[in-house]
Amino acid sequence: MNVALAKTGTSRAVSDLFASAQGRLPGTAKIAEARREALEVYERLGLPHRRIEDWKYTDLRALVREVLPLAPAPDAAALALAGEAVKAQALPGVHRLVLVDGVFAPGLSDLAALAAEADIKTLREVLEGDASGDFLQTASTDAVISLNAALATDGIVLTIADGTQVSAPIQIIHVATVATASAFTRSRLCIGSGTKVTVIESFVAAGKVGAYQVSDTVTLSIGDRADVSHIRLMDDAPDAVNITSQIVTVGADTKLNFFNMTTGGVVSRLQGFITLAGEGSDLSINGVNLLRKTEHGDTTLVVDHAVPGCTSREIFRAVVDDRAHSVFQGRIIVRPDAQKTDGKMMTRALLLSDEAEADNKPELEIFADDVSCGHGATAGALDETLLFYLRARGLPEKEAQALLIQAFVGEAIEQIADDDLREHIIAMAERWLETRK
Repeated sequence: MNVALAKTGTSRAVSDLFASAQGRLPGTAKIAEARREALEVYERLGLPHRRIEDWKYTDLRALVREVLPLAPAPDAAALALAGEAVKAQALPGVHRLVLVDGVFAPGLSDLAALAAEADIKTLREVLEGDASGDFLQTASTDAVISLNAALATDGIVLTIADGTQVSAPIQIIHVATVATASAFTRSRLCIGSGTKVTVIESFVAAGKVGAYQVSDTVTLSIGDRADVSHIRLMDDAPDAVNITSQIVTVGADTKLNFFNMTTGGVVSRLQGFITLAGEGSDLSINGVNLLRKTEHGDTTLVVDHAVPGCTSREIFRAVVDDRAHSVFQGRIIVRPDAQKTDGKMMTRALLLSDEAEADNKPELEIFADDVSCGHGATAGALDETLLFYLRARGLPEKEAQALLIQAFVGEAIEQIADDDLREHIIAMAERWLETRK
């Protein structure tokens, strides 16, 4: 007997979207075949829901009730609007790469200086020349990663040669200019051995653009003896949906500092899959969720210690106001041969209202015996004693709360080594705090 799985309305909408968008999706015949295979994986799995353990707290079938059509290629008006957003968000002295509504915008990017230090291509260029179809093939059983492979329109393909000391941070800015539309981007960053570089990803809206959807996947491979900082700043429009997946492989004797901050979007999820594949590497992950109103922010991280002698540290902070919902899921896996692993994880949530919600789920999966691993999780309100102390010295209640909140998230932000970048992130947090006044 043939059994057909019933599709939800959202699943049918995605299938229709793919059918209507095929003429706009770049790639060779082999790429088109890889896209169809990825869509078949998605159709078999459907949108993630609460019965899938990794998506227990972020049920996309309930939170995302429709899939929006692909955003049109940006015209002159959209590029002008995006240019204003880039001026507001671009950090000084960086190599800037800009994607507007999911399409690379060379006129807003700083290609000349970076081209002297790295090989830069767009995803569209690579797919149009990939006769083998390998670039989009994915063995993933994750529905959102497969859907991204099926519909990816553009992205950054960046290769940095061994031993390169990149002269300035590389900032990839994703700008949304169109409401009720979606953008699917996919990037690959290959960082050579002995390389030192900082990569910043910023997600922003141009003007007062309304609801839109972002799907982004980044594959990052780092060679041996590298020193890499990877910063992600999600400051989308209040009604936006942003689902980002990051797949990272780290070589031997490498230092990777990763930081994520979410301050916007009605629904957001960052899922990171990080494999420590070379001995002696040091991984530091820090994150901050600043959520209000009915925002839902999910950070899900899997750190896989696949070899001996690596260290990982995770510090995550969430500040949740109104009826917002913060989720942190962190899993440390220690493989049987990964002796001498040192892995620690701590997540803390600060609830500013009685209706705020925080779900913290740290996990350890340890298959080796000579290791040092631990985790912790806390959730609570502002310390009333400290709040009283500040108010007794003349500070208004909101200002007193702001000082305590800044101190709470400061431990995660202070791990950023670059002074200008750290000050930029502190300013983002301060702007969020001002919205509570």
